[in-house]
Amino acid sequence: MVKKRQEGVEPVPEIREVAFSAPAGRPAGVEVMTLAELRERANACQLSTPHRPGFHHLLTLDSGRLVHSVDFREHVLNPGDLLWSRPGQVQHFGDLTGAEGRLVLFEAGFLDPATAAAARIEDWYGPPVRHPEGAAARRLDEAMRQLHREFGALGGLPLEIHIEVLRHLLAVLVLRAAYPGGPAGEAADGSGACEASETYLRFRDAVERDFTRSRRVADYARSLGYAPRTLSRATEATAGVGAKEFIDRRVVLEAKRLLAHGDQSAARIADRLGFADATNFSKYFQRQTGTTPIAFRVTVRGGAG
Repeated sequence: MVKKRQEGVEPVPEIREVAFSAPAGRPAGVEVMTLAELRERANACQLSTPHRPGFHHLLTLDSGRLVHSVDFREHVLNPGDLLWSRPGQVQHFGDLTGAEGRLVLFEAGFLDPATAAAARIEDWYGPPVRHPEGAAARRLDEAMRQLHREFGALGGLPLEIHIEVLRHLLAVLVLRAAYPGGPAGEAADGSGACEASETYLRFRDAVERDFTRSRRVADYARSLGYAPRTLSRATEATAGVGAKEFIDRRVVLEAKRLLAHGDQSAARIADRLGFADATNFSKYFQRQTGTTPIAFRVTVRGGAG
């Protein structure tokens, strides 16, 4: 049975899902381009409206300024900055006029499993924008430029060898991008140690697995064998927020994605996220975000219109 829309009410567009599509004659799984080439090839309207790619974006800015939104949060990129957005995250570009840099698009399966694990490419909790400095910044820039040159050198090697060279050069780039603070283990923005504690990593994985079943720090502490204060200290040290806020941010992010991508009712979303009913979900969402679920849906999709 098809639901009828209210008379006189325009349907709200859903956020587009974007699959990876290799250019004709190019290797599948990876693409490298300048922002100038992106402006020439892509529809500016589509880039500036929220969309959900099914592949990674690695972007380094050489000059100008770029505003980029990832999972409903706006980030400002300046020369030398690095953006890394993951598959499934909602994003859109700001005005690309005057911004110059390089962009790598790649599917997770293009990398070998060992590199993917070492670079933590599925770490959705990593910051989308980082600010490498000094030698780490120079090496990251060299890795990006070498990958770009090799991508444009199709024909210099047999295709299967060319693909393997790209795979290895991309591995260097993502490993550099995953550790932009260099050997000292300190993030360039001063946000703390690069290596997360085992306590935090166990808690993070448990939240990712169980956030639709529990939002109580005590439940995670009990299942992991820690005191609640231990989880909060570990999460504060690595993520900059306490354990409870960490859980709440994950629940709110999933709620935003569900509201943005589909037409499920608040009651259905509440059920998927483990709330007793739509009223409890709506109150929780408004307390966390300052707006109602329906108002958020209209706002984010209205921007897409």
